Amino acid sequence: MAGGGDVQGGNKRKRDAPGKPSAGKGGDGMKRNKSYHAPAAPRGGGGGGGGGGGSAQPVTARDKRVAAKVPEMSESRKMKRKPNYNLDKELTVLWEKMRCHDVSKENRSKLVTEALRKMDGKYMEIAGSHVTARVLQTCVKWCSQPERDAIFVALQPHLLTLSRQKYAVFLVKKLVKLATKKQFAWFISSVHGKVASLLRHTIGAAVVDCAFQRATPPQRRSLLLELYSTELQLFKDLTEQKSCRLAHYNVFLVETISKLGLQKSSVRQYMTTIIQPILEKGIVEYSIVHTVLLEYLTIADKTSASDVIRQLIPHLTQGSAVIDGDELSAVPEVPTKTKAKKKRSSEPLLIRIMHTREGLKLGLACLKHGSVKDRKKIIKSLKGHIMKLALNDYGCLFLVCLLSIVDDTKLVTKLVIQELAKQLKQLVFDKNGRRPLLQLLRPLCSRYLPPADLACLNYSDEPSESATVNLESKLDAAADKELGGSDDKEHGGSEDTLVASDSKKDPFQRRHELLMKSDLSEALVQTCVENVGELLRTNFGKDVLYEVAVGGKDNVLDGITEQIHLLHDAIASDAARPKSEDIEHAFENFHSSRVIRKMILDCPAFAATLWEKALEGKCELYADGYSSKVVAAYLESSDSKVKDLAKSELQPLVDGGKLKIPDHKATEKK
Repeated sequence: MAGGGDVQGGNKRKRDAPGKPSAGKGGDGMKRNKSYHAPAAPRGGGGGGGGGGGSAQPVTARDKRVAAKVPEMSESRKMKRKPNYNLDKELTVLWEKMRCHDVSKENRSKLVTEALRKMDGKYMEIAGSHVTARVLQTCVKWCSQPERDAIFVALQPHLLTLSRQKYAVFLVKKLVKLATKKQFAWFISSVHGKVASLLRHTIGAAVVDCAFQRATPPQRRSLLLELYSTELQLFKDLTEQKSCRLAHYNVFLVETISKLGLQKSSVRQYMTTIIQPILEKGIVEYSIVHTVLLEYLTIADKTSASDVIRQLIPHLTQGSAVIDGDELSAVPEVPTKTKAKKKRSSEPLLIRIMHTREGLKLGLACLKHGSVKDRKKIIKSLKGHIMKLALNDYGCLFLVCLLSIVDDTKLVTKLVIQELAKQLKQLVFDKNGRRPLLQLLRPLCSRYLPPADLACLNYSDEPSESATVNLESKLDAAADKELGGSDDKEHGGSEDTLVASDSKKDPFQRRHELLMKSDLSEALVQTCVENVGELLRTNFGKDVLYEVAVGGKDNVLDGITEQIHLLHDAIASDAARPKSEDIEHAFENFHSSRVIRKMILDCPAFAATLWEKALEGKCELYADGYSSKVVAAYLESSDSKVKDLAKSELQPLVDGGKLKIPDHKATEKK
């Protein structure tokens, strides 16, 4: 029986092992309960050991002495473990004072000087600490130039080592940003030969990119040279091309290869060994990496370029692992030796690279020249991030391209259009947010997209200097050859369309499905009706209002004519309001007067509605100022019915000199 009891007790202990030990069960449990409840015995008024679950409070003199020794013992342990423990505490106190916004410049200078005096001779140890590294970084920011120079000289031999440390990297970036020209030139020369290894480091890549963004074009080329080939390091003087602009680095690369007589295959092979580890670690958020990838694509053959793009897409569409909230890089794997906690970010890397034009070009290359499956993967990875893209300077262009080349309109409607439709009011008033909507209404219009953005979208009236080595031209040519044609317009490549390598759907049909079948058009008209006054008088909102009111290009909104007429009525009603001091009249406002004039010229139905509700019998009131442009538009219209509608009332004003029309129209009239 005794043996059976022992076995049963052993089994019980095994079952309780994963959880917390039961109170009163076994010797260990009794010891823990006794030590936990012993201080609580006097609190209950008696001497029993069965206290409640409340926290123990020292009451007796002995309990107070024990409680007083606990922090002393903790302090002593920290002092033994950290040699600079007292210094860390002192610097933390100074840091809390100097970083306040309301501290005066003189007091902050004194605090910084005192902190630097305490840190003198210990910069290396302080830079590696997660606590004091922040203090030194703040001191570098606010200290005087002589003090900053002293810090730079002290850390100069160790900058490359600190660049690979998790907390010290921010200090190095601050020193690089605030360095003098001479110091920065020394730093650029110090990283020569180590750029590739730093770019492959998940932390050190941030320092190289920081230096790349500040560097002059010759310094940037020196950073990039060793990424092309080991031979190019030896011919550094021969590759100095002061006239070469950074925007055409692919020209610089090709000319350098030609000038030195290097083989493209060897350069491509060497760059592959550099790029492959970067892609495997997911370090693709930096400008220098984008530039290197784009340059590699310009010299790669069609097969290699397609392989790199297909290899890049999985990295761009997955989330990133960040260590302790550090925003340095996106790393799919963190070494097992590190004790830092991993934090998974749901934001795909594609969103994070959209802060530069090079990142946009890289994303467009993946979208346009990836397979149908790749495009679906890209679109699905953007779920929940469409608004962030739409409001971004370069992200909105990515959406413009996506809406123009993806044939799967059901998927685009489900993941993109529906999310845009929920925030239409914000989009129509935003400079970038309106662009995806305008792309559906009037594709690639130069009024809404500047030449640089049109060039990014691979649309340009004149070929660029790098057209002969451009990835888009090479892959598009391959696609044309496969389709058996040579003319871009034959495959839908007209002046207002973008073409993917395997896009088959007619551009007008794609626009019609995205607007009409998704009910985006009705929601857009309703938003314009509800905000008609504000849209008329704003610089960006008036463009969306105009395109909706005229029905878009090729009358793409033909199915909702009745709703558009309601919008015409809303605009005419706003213009029919009498003049007041509270709000500027629609005919006298700079923006609204011009957009209404344009609607009169381009939309006869709107012109008739406006005349009937707002202008008939009142033209003399609006015969001068901005409003005169609105009234004169009826005589400038190419539609004879619009002219006849207003001629009887406007002609006396013209003859009497009260209303002036443009000279070319007056000449035509004579």
